[in-house]
Amino acid sequence: MAATNPNQKGQPPIWRAALFALCPECGAPGLFEGAARFRDRCPACGLDTGRYNVGDGPAAFLTMIIGALLIVAALLLDFALNPPLWVHVILWVPLTVAAVIYGLRLAKAALLASEHQRQAAEGRETETGDE
Repeated sequence: MAATNPNQKGQPPIWRAALFALCPECGAPGLFEGAARFRDRCPACGLDTGRYNVGDGPAAFLTMIIGALLIVAALLLDFALNPPLWVHVILWVPLTVAAVIYGLRLAKAALLASEHQRQAAEGRETETGDE
């Protein structure tokens, strides 16, 4: 029995779409318009990204996880080398900003690709006529 491929029409897997910010429909690059804002439409296939409800759910969650990891790293560096405060500022502020933005892009792209591949939509009540 041949293995079935869940990806259709050249759709990239979720991890690749998230890692490289690829369109979940055609695999073209350029999913984001700004730092963490989706384009309205894919420049290659015209996929409307506005119909997906990715939202900003990952933002607080990722910020807390990345913040906790970086605080542990900063404390370990401080205990090991005891650098002056300015070293911490120069090192950890840009690293935190970069990690949060990249993590947010990664999470939002993964959620969009997952919703697209699973054809997620808003829940609707259906009339069954069993009343």
